[in-house]
Amino acid sequence: MSTARGLEGVVATTSSVSSIIDDVLTYQGYNIDDLAENASFEEVIFLLWNGRLPKQEELDQLTQDLADNMDVPQEIFDYMKAYPIDKVHPMAALRTAISQLALYDEEADDMSEEANKRKAIRIQAKIPAIVTGFSRIREGKEPVAPKKDLSFAANFLYMLKGETPDDISVTAFNKALVLHADHELNASTFTSRVCVATLSDVYSGITAAIGALKGPLHGGANERVMKMLTEIGDVDGVEPYLRKAFENKEKIMGFGHRVYKKGDPRAKHLREMSRQLTEITGETKWYEMSIKMEEIVVKEKGLPPNVDFYSASVYHSLGIDHDLFTPIFATSRTSGWLAHILEQYSDNRLIRPRAEYVGPEKQTYVPINER
Repeated sequence: MSTARGLEGVVATTSSVSSIIDDVLTYQGYNIDDLAENASFEEVIFLLWNGRLPKQEELDQLTQDLADNMDVPQEIFDYMKAYPIDKVHPMAALRTAISQLALYDEEADDMSEEANKRKAIRIQAKIPAIVTGFSRIREGKEPVAPKKDLSFAANFLYMLKGETPDDISVTAFNKALVLHADHELNASTFTSRVCVATLSDVYSGITAAIGALKGPLHGGANERVMKMLTEIGDVDGVEPYLRKAFENKEKIMGFGHRVYKKGDPRAKHLREMSRQLTEITGETKWYEMSIKMEEIVVKEKGLPPNVDFYSASVYHSLGIDHDLFTPIFATSRTSGWLAHILEQYSDNRLIRPRAEYVGPEKQTYVPINER
């Protein structure tokens, strides 16, 4: 029996949702560069779930369905108010809230294809309200109800701040959502598929995925990137920080990727948004520091930046708390998780790999008084 540590290089299933071939990321065959420059997040949701881009009436219907299902049961917000707010990470709050949502969905255990698609709409629609609602509750404020005439990206920013966002902020946030929507069989996506392959429900699959994304080696990287930039402080501090990190063999967050060898194709889009947003906010140092870090790490270690690296300064420039970076990742990636969950249901087989045993052999039981 052959093994691969961390399942690296193992092909575990077939999928039409997304692909990474020769460092090119596609959603249903559409190059991520094309989608990042042209598509709305709503179009990407439809694409991932249906295998094609929507016609105008289909997009209008999806947009309407999402808007109609954004409201979150008040009981969930009331429960959040009872959290030990100063100790709860937003990812833990999100994980709990998604699990709770199932309790308020009469179709939670209806496994028909039609019901699962309706649940996909509800979950995707409610995640922005949950993330932003928790953010406001911990600030002592009430959640802001969504506006049905705003786009998905604009609504998130509106519910977070209570103010209608400007166009450049919406464009940047929409692009970030598109870029994070799916990424083949990553850890959280694989987790969701393993979960629902038992024929567990959609809510369980998304809750399991959020649990996997919570880890710093997966979704938590962009939060740690911003922590690193804050610690460095300015452009002059970049090289000394990196030299010390290299000497101590420390991992530089936001660089390198298990799958990409020549570079993450998503990074360049967020690099440009970082440049534009930091100019608008007057805090160009975050972009300048990032560029300096990229130059040194690529030259010294041959590691290009991944999507997490520049998304950190983009979200910071949008005035978003650093510990919300990963829940935002989840807000976007839910579209991909749901696509994979629906695909898993459509041709299901229980996922049950084997393990190569490396423990002791031929052991004999010894009574406790003789041990």
